[in-house]
Amino acid sequence: MNQSMRRPVLTLLLALAALASLPAFAQQPDSPNMHVTLVPQTATPRPGTTITLAVVMQPRAGWHGYWRTPGDTGFPTRLAWTLPDTVTAGEPAYPVPGTLVIGGLMNHVYEREFALLVPLRIAAGVADGTRLPVHLKTDYLVCSTEVCVPESATADVLLTAGQGVPDASAAARFDAWRRAIPRALSQPGSYAVSQGHLRLTLDLPPDAVLTDPHLFVDTPDAVTYAAPQTFSRQGSRLLVETAASGTPAQLRGVLRTGPDSGYEFTASPAAAGAAPALPTPTASAASDARHGTLFLTLAAFAGAVLGGLILNVMPCVFPILSLKALSLARSGSADEGARSEALAYTGGVVLVCAALGALILTLRATGMQVGWAFQLQNPAVIFALILLTAAIGWNLAGLFELGMVTAGSGLAAQSGARGAFWTGALAAFVATPCTGPFMAAALGLALVLPAAAALLVFIGLGLGLALPFLAIGFVPSLRQRLPRPGAWMGTFRHILAVPMFLTTLGLAWVLGHQSGADGVIVSMGALLVMSLGLWITGLRQQAAKPHPWWPAVIATLLALATLVLLPHGTGTAARASETGMTGSTAGRVERFDPQRLAALRAQHRPVFLYLTADWCLSCKVNEKVAIEREETQQAFARAGVVTMVGDWTDGNATIGEFLESFHRPGVPLYLWYPPGGEPRVLPQILTPGLLIDLAQQGR
Repeated sequence: MNQSMRRPVLTLLLALAALASLPAFAQQPDSPNMHVTLVPQTATPRPGTTITLAVVMQPRAGWHGYWRTPGDTGFPTRLAWTLPDTVTAGEPAYPVPGTLVIGGLMNHVYEREFALLVPLRIAAGVADGTRLPVHLKTDYLVCSTEVCVPESATADVLLTAGQGVPDASAAARFDAWRRAIPRALSQPGSYAVSQGHLRLTLDLPPDAVLTDPHLFVDTPDAVTYAAPQTFSRQGSRLLVETAASGTPAQLRGVLRTGPDSGYEFTASPAAAGAAPALPTPTASAASDARHGTLFLTLAAFAGAVLGGLILNVMPCVFPILSLKALSLARSGSADEGARSEALAYTGGVVLVCAALGALILTLRATGMQVGWAFQLQNPAVIFALILLTAAIGWNLAGLFELGMVTAGSGLAAQSGARGAFWTGALAAFVATPCTGPFMAAALGLALVLPAAAALLVFIGLGLGLALPFLAIGFVPSLRQRLPRPGAWMGTFRHILAVPMFLTTLGLAWVLGHQSGADGVIVSMGALLVMSLGLWITGLRQQAAKPHPWWPAVIATLLALATLVLLPHGTGTAARASETGMTGSTAGRVERFDPQRLAALRAQHRPVFLYLTADWCLSCKVNEKVAIEREETQQAFARAGVVTMVGDWTDGNATIGEFLESFHRPGVPLYLWYPPGGEPRVLPQILTPGLLIDLAQQGR
């Protein structure tokens, strides 16, 4: 996708709008958007010969299919053959494609009927009259200017071994299809790349006429697809110049010379000194491409900083930040010490955010569908967080004093800066359950930017999360406005234990959905064992006994050992049969299913789809405040709205792919499908009024 970030500010705005409005991918087994048929050159192929079989693809009016290299977006057609042992299918030949630019993204498309010509080899020795059934399953992407749908279709044709008499009724169509296949150039071309600029030299036949030239490059990461192209011709030699995105070992592609005509070529790097000197691209498309990527990166970075800043009010982060800030007031640190702790805290936050981002990008590169807060889809991680947040809560409540789990007073006997570092790391890890406002678009862009730019976005998230404490550490006037140390700090510290215990309770609820009631019982038993050890540690501390911490260590290890008893999958299985909400909304909700969604849209039913997870705080707030409100559900019922819910608590792969299609790294995602219309992405903060208005408009 790095080819798509190639424009300045205008492209930035268009790309951000596209990310907010990209519609759903729906899988349809027999779709009306593309009609696929098989047309043989002859229905009676002669054994020992090769015939041509046309895979004819007819997109619906206003829709288009894709070339083998689709451009900035899309994916090529995949063919899966079922053939007799005596028949072998070769590689398909693609016709010359057209271009379609949407939002600054270049697409290599077919907007009307096209045919892939496939050679079929019939083995020698096949007896005349032998039936040769040919079955094809195609997987392809078909798009309009507003929606893209990955589809599958099947086609069959029955051949009979014979004399190979061509089908006269298909002769004219085959002539047209063959003319659209690019001819191979007799001589390989040469190219040179310098300073982000590519110059390609091709030798054309003397009779070649250029009426509508365009260069379609088949080599990945070689050129910027949407960049301007210039063509200069001297006799049979053609010079093509465009923006490069890499330096490939070889270049291959198609030169379109006019409608439905062109040449296929391969090119090798020019020998040193053989190619003309390349111009310095001062205001070239290559410069525009770099600027476009820079603008997108900066926009995503700013969104991530704002999103990280908002995360500070999360109930599991706010106590950590508050206690750490008050520790500065209590210690009376000098400016140098305060700055040191602020930088250490920031380092811990940024390091964890960058590490999580790098892990996400690595897993996605291997084909896994993971998003932000993916670690919370693992019951073992939830189990460990239950113990951790409860331990922090007990420490804030004054049950014990142990630096290992305090929310910012330092790790054991280590210095304040080291304690600040680990406090920041903890804050970053427990702040990841949800994508709040500003974060969704920013992290979504991070997943399509180059790896270095994407990591910068995750670093921006960490910087935003660390900004309040960073400001306190570097701005003396802010520290001076903090309340003076006193007895009230102990009371405030005890109050801060409440949101931590609420976080523990919420995590236990999540674990129950992932592992069932048995999982909750196991976690509560482990929590009881750990709490007992912490209580004994607190008593030993009050009595000033040596090595007071060993009961807590032993109890914590025993608690973690109960992980082996944690069941897996029972919670998901229990939810599999659920079809709706409880209470007043019962019976009006369906579980997310792409095929069911497609069927409802075909019936012109209004659909409200939301993707959620049990560990997502903002998801649950929206559900209680807006979605499950009585007036909202009554409006939905009057308008015949079908509410569809996708639960991503356990990292469902289908939901992950759906989120991917909207360039969303995580939940929540709210979509409104009006009757017969295209989906609308709703804001991440919902109100009853917004949903009621949508229902009234959708009647």
